[in-house]
Amino acid sequence: MVFLFFFPFYVAAQNSDCKVLMPEIDSVYQGKCKKGLAHGTGTAIGKDSYIGKFKKGWPDGKGVYTWSSGEVYEGYFNEGLRDGQGSYRYVVNGKDTLLTGIWKEDVYIGQKPKKPRVAQQVSIDRYNIRKNTDVQNRVLIDFYQNGASNKAVTDLLITADSGYEFNLGQSKGFKDMTFPVSMLVKYTTPNKLQTALVHSIFEFIIYEPGDWRVELFN
Repeated sequence: MVFLFFFPFYVAAQNSDCKVLMPEIDSVYQGKCKKGLAHGTGTAIGKDSYIGKFKKGWPDGKGVYTWSSGEVYEGYFNEGLRDGQGSYRYVVNGKDTLLTGIWKEDVYIGQKPKKPRVAQQVSIDRYNIRKNTDVQNRVLIDFYQNGASNKAVTDLLITADSGYEFNLGQSKGFKDMTFPVSMLVKYTTPNKLQTALVHSIFEFIIYEPGDWRVELFN
């Protein structure tokens, strides 16, 4: 009796004009549609089930996917594959297990890297720390003042707990580093009005390997 009560409900809820392209969840769909394909927020049910964002018929964006075995992934998808930050709940040897981190093309690649942390900042108006690529393990530092490169920096000292010091044009830094890495930058520079000298200190930690650029503004 329970089965007969719910079965008509799912048939009525299905959007027959809107397709889901993932075979495991293509039996029943309720949600937004575009050009005959699931697109936007929706719910799809088949052998497995999915609730969340769709794009051109595929789970795409943030959503929750539940396998028929009871495993659950909550996070981001790209064209039906886990891709981005998420959490995966499953059972190992009878124990509930939670795996969180980053997925790439449905493969778990590790924990989400920590953001760089500033440990000390003295006489620095503002700063910018950004990762460019994964090609090299290095950190380059640039100095700016009044919207231009600061060429009046003196008494410059840069230390790091790994790598080798090198210059690239006007940039100063270290290469061949092992991460996480701690760095300390000390230097003297005129203030913006060029009326006095200031002694600047910037100490920071970068956890994730890669090619990093640090910009310091006085």
